[in-house]
Amino acid sequence: MSNLEAHPVEMDCGGEPDPGIEVIGARKVPLGGPRAMLVSRTLPTRDRSMIGAWCFADHYGPDDVAATGGMRVLPHPHTGLQTVSWLFTGEIEHTDSAGVHAMVRPGELNLMSAGHGISHSEVSTPETTVLHGMQLWVALPDVARHGPTGFQFHAPEPVALPGGVVRVFIGSLGGASSPVETATPLLGAEVIVDAGATLALEVDPAFEHGLVLDTPALNFCEVGLEHADLGYAGPGRTELVLHNPRTEPARAILLGGEPFDEDLVMWWNFVGRTHEEIQEYREQWEARDERFGTVAGWTQDHRIPAPPLPNARLRPRKRPH
Repeated sequence: MSNLEAHPVEMDCGGEPDPGIEVIGARKVPLGGPRAMLVSRTLPTRDRSMIGAWCFADHYGPDDVAATGGMRVLPHPHTGLQTVSWLFTGEIEHTDSAGVHAMVRPGELNLMSAGHGISHSEVSTPETTVLHGMQLWVALPDVARHGPTGFQFHAPEPVALPGGVVRVFIGSLGGASSPVETATPLLGAEVIVDAGATLALEVDPAFEHGLVLDTPALNFCEVGLEHADLGYAGPGRTELVLHNPRTEPARAILLGGEPFDEDLVMWWNFVGRTHEEIQEYREQWEARDERFGTVAGWTQDHRIPAPPLPNARLRPRKRPH
């Protein structure tokens, strides 16, 4: 997915996060177009730019495609990151400049590695009436960010636990492990908490964790979350306790990872390390440089132009200590 903000701000990851519980409310961001499908963005923010290597989190839907036009994200570039697509409802067609054509469907992970540079498009299919899911980005460490592009697919089986069900699409949780390869230790899972139930999850104490709530209410380590909120728990916890106070099941996406110890600059669809790198990526995209290739099925005029760089120099911003 592209960041379609007209004036995107730069973001940085570095330093050690606070080990306490935080609640981050989502901000609404339009995906563009006359009817503008809206997404709820909880990463990055000025207060919390990353969770492990997870550096971007958009939650969207349930979205009535007849009213909004659904998702139609034209070819756009990425560097230095991996995109992670996870749907609850609907279907999205993914096409990228590495020659990959794939359908994103509910319960199936699609992970694209941008590496040194890639471009792709994402369009909801004509059969989709309701679109509902999450789009996530993972920052690649310096040793991997200039590597080749790649694509991974995984359809995790549901694992029943006392109080709920988990589907682990990255990492390990609840006795289940994903075969998906990542450049840093990560966790990504869909979590269902039964009505009125409590679900206790054993987790790696070296990880920091974030829980994005898809349904109306859930208590995360005794802190209340509302729809689209992100609850953050710092490293040091061996257990995360989720309690559903409602009479219907609750659903959330759990993200985790070791704190990312590299300073980076994130602007628009690029992850780099310096202002000069970001400037170069932008210029190359606008010049239709071969770094980003071409996406089959689109003409040269079908692309998202890069927004102008801010007047100020892009500088890393530290995470809270």
